[in-house]
Amino acid sequence: MANISAADVNKLRQMTGVGMMDCKNALAECEGDFEKAIDYLRQKGQKLANKRADRSANEGVVLAKANGKMGAVIMLNCETDFVAKNQDFINITDSILNAALDKSAKTLDEVLALDLNGSKISDIVTDQVGKIGEKIELGSYEIVEAAKVYAYVHQGNRLATVVGFNKEGYDEIGKEIAMQIAAMAPIALNKESVPSDVIERELDVYRAQVREEGKPENMVEQIAAGKLNKFFKESTLLSQEFIRDSKKTVEEYLKSIDSELKVVGFKRLMLGA
Repeated sequence: MANISAADVNKLRQMTGVGMMDCKNALAECEGDFEKAIDYLRQKGQKLANKRADRSANEGVVLAKANGKMGAVIMLNCETDFVAKNQDFINITDSILNAALDKSAKTLDEVLALDLNGSKISDIVTDQVGKIGEKIELGSYEIVEAAKVYAYVHQGNRLATVVGFNKEGYDEIGKEIAMQIAAMAPIALNKESVPSDVIERELDVYRAQVREEGKPENMVEQIAAGKLNKFFKESTLLSQEFIRDSKKTVEEYLKSIDSELKVVGFKRLMLGA
């Protein structure tokens, strides 16, 4: 059996960030071979990831960035708020997002397959399980591509948005609309882009409400349609009241700035949503 010194244990700890006892056990199992010990710890992390697969990872970090014509918002999940607020965890999330934007990754699977500092991002996420001892997963990754994309991260890194415009040169407006999306949580750009299954589900709820109120059957569809129009006004971005001027909708506000200025897409991620 190899003689494992405290210096060796500390060296492996510095290389991996894993606890002292885990490093000592890894070196003992691998007879002092550092490369094998690192692989052993990664394998342990993989087992731990599988073991904790049934745990809820509802905390985490949500970040967004834009680099001109592309913007992305990402969510790295963990189990506890304590881990989510750790600067190292925030930095890892930021590094993954930077790599995704640099390589113009379009999907979550593409992000996980990217190389970051010599390792696949999927492996980096797994390694964090072994280091931290919690379920860690890259929960979401969404992008917007447009003539100009703007990003907003709400204080606390629990909510972030990206929004794309058809024209450049409106940085302040872009920030305001990104904040609008964060605050008002629209589900779609306009009523035409609301999925048909969502519309039908809302109508079913409204019909039931109207009947519960005892309204005549011949009025049910008309009243439900009225409620649906209110839903569109509250839940679609362009029809919402603009948060800085409630006398205007977002669409009216944009037209007052530039009649040709349009939002072409947005994404919003929030922990627990």
